[in-house]
Amino acid sequence: MKNTKGIILAGGSGTRLYPLTVVASKQLQVVYDKPMIYYPLALLMLAGVREILLISTPTDTPHFEKLLGDGKQWGISITYKVQETPRGIAEAFIIGEEFIGQDQVCLVLGDNIFYGKLDFLRRAIANNITNSGGTIFGYAVNKPQAYGVVEFTADGKVLSIEEKPEKPKSKFAIPGVYVFDNNVASIAKNLIPGKRGELEITDIQKEYLKRNALNVEIIGRGIAWLDTGTPENLLEASTFISAIEKRQGRKIACLEEIALYMHYLTREEYINTVNQLPNSPYRDYCLTVLEEVK
Repeated sequence: MKNTKGIILAGGSGTRLYPLTVVASKQLQVVYDKPMIYYPLALLMLAGVREILLISTPTDTPHFEKLLGDGKQWGISITYKVQETPRGIAEAFIIGEEFIGQDQVCLVLGDNIFYGKLDFLRRAIANNITNSGGTIFGYAVNKPQAYGVVEFTADGKVLSIEEKPEKPKSKFAIPGVYVFDNNVASIAKNLIPGKRGELEITDIQKEYLKRNALNVEIIGRGIAWLDTGTPENLLEASTFISAIEKRQGRKIACLEEIALYMHYLTREEYINTVNQLPNSPYRDYCLTVLEEVK
């Protein structure tokens, strides 16, 4: 059976968050009590993906390496590649072609946060291995005109994809997580840059659609999808995470806890990882988790 690898694209200039992004990239900004990059990394880990490539800018890549290391402390593997200039989401598959190899890949944008049961992603990964092709996701929103919009049949076959349409054919936006088979790299290499001079992820989706090999998985009402591209979005995401954590007494996207829960680390390895954390409320929480998991 094919493996599933993960790519996190954490590039871009983050101009909508200026001046926050002068010193640190958007994906290194704080979302309540953790760097933003923890959330897409947690998404992949919870979906069972353990081999991850992080793509960022020449300036920011060393910061991600310092923050995340090689991932062994969480029982995963993290490697790094540089995107020299922002040439579009689809370029991630070209940069990651060697990393993808013969496996399928799940791409997550570094500024997307998901909260809730992740059955939708686990199911899509499992189905995509069986059927190959590609899977995108649909999330119902109030103003689909601001997003890429997917129209689909009752059995999940995609009919059309439109980028920020004036008259959307559905209310389902396409969030920043995608699953493709290993043909995606060759498809990306044959793309023509769009009006923005970038390789568009929409064009990859449309190519799979032409091949009758694109499915959609609907993200249900029990899942929160948060975008963090503006100061308002960033504040709203932090407020949301804060409210959930305070109410439940559980952290969201605590990578150490996820590693233990997913059995990426043994109990002994988890203890070793937590013991290396600095004295902090975060470390105290990780110790509390250890007391609960006997």
